[in-house]
Amino acid sequence: MNFVIRYVRPLACLLLLTVLAACSSTKDVRRVPTELTPIKTVLEVREAWKASVGKSGRYLFAPAAVGDYVYAAGANGSVVKIDATNGKEVWRTKVGADLSAGVGSDGTLTAVGTLKGDVFVLGGDGKVLWKANAPGEIVTPPAVSQGFVLVRTIDGRITAFNAQTGEQKWVYVNRAVPLNLRTAAGMTFAGNSAVLAGFPGGSLAAINLQSGDAYWQTPVSYPRGVTEVERINDVAGAPTLVGSQTCAVTFQGQIGCFDVLSGRALWEQPFSSYGGLAQDDRAVASTDDWSVVSLYDSTTGEPLWQNTQLKSRDVSAPAIVGRAVVVGDYKGFVHFLSRDTGEFVARMRTGGVITAQPVIAGNTLVVQTRDGDLYGFRPQ
Repeated sequence: MNFVIRYVRPLACLLLLTVLAACSSTKDVRRVPTELTPIKTVLEVREAWKASVGKSGRYLFAPAAVGDYVYAAGANGSVVKIDATNGKEVWRTKVGADLSAGVGSDGTLTAVGTLKGDVFVLGGDGKVLWKANAPGEIVTPPAVSQGFVLVRTIDGRITAFNAQTGEQKWVYVNRAVPLNLRTAAGMTFAGNSAVLAGFPGGSLAAINLQSGDAYWQTPVSYPRGVTEVERINDVAGAPTLVGSQTCAVTFQGQIGCFDVLSGRALWEQPFSSYGGLAQDDRAVASTDDWSVVSLYDSTTGEPLWQNTQLKSRDVSAPAIVGRAVVVGDYKGFVHFLSRDTGEFVARMRTGGVITAQPVIAGNTLVVQTRDGDLYGFRPQ
């Protein structure tokens, strides 16, 4: 069946959207970033190191953390492995092609992708081990684990390759939707038998790693509205997995958690995000499409707090670091919010725009800017 898929760029059209207003609306939607005010620093944070990998260009490049190491890539084809304990470079490679997606790594193999659908897999020494192609544009970091490299193209198709040889094993195709976001939609391994992935249209699936068939597929939310723009309802970011619970969030839909074995909904709350979410054993955090940061009880879904003081500052998806929820913003600030109250407890500054979700490598919080700089921060 032939079909045409149209995409919306989150930093262009999506910043003019509200849940009930289309980009073509005549209503003038002005987003004025909230001015920052001085805070009382309660949490001491220091900048431990800084490194560089290459600018992001028009793509979203997020670092990947495995143990004490962090992996990062830039649009110019550079890929680096950095020891997060000291910021020293372990290896650096240029794959010989412009990249459009950040890195996926299991600590041994590292994968990156291009807009032409090429995927490069690097070995433990940083040298290219093999190259393959998944027809379509890759803007989501590949996922590497359990002997598989999973590559996701912009149409929602997931292609599985043998991690050692590059042999294609299977392809998972989800149903097409008329309009969807052009943004990274990550994948999360669930043990050694499944991968979790969300899709345009608002569904979440657990896919059998061996066969490529779905164990289950369930809606996180349903499309609403009259126009195609109003009905955009994509799962944003990567699903989380803590214990037997997986959580996901959609644009113009809901945030919710599900039983990972059955897909049964545990709780749901109205929400809209195109960034994603973070989870620990007690709570789920997310940033909405107005840059409001919210925290929910992961067991009951009860709202715990909401911080509106970063509204319209284009904040990143959050990370939960100890007793803090951390987000970056369009001015390069890294904000640390109290895990208990949502109040600011620390603020650091980088030299560039932050759109990528921060990651945790050992005891270091790593942030990547659009200018390609990597910062390692240590809460004290």
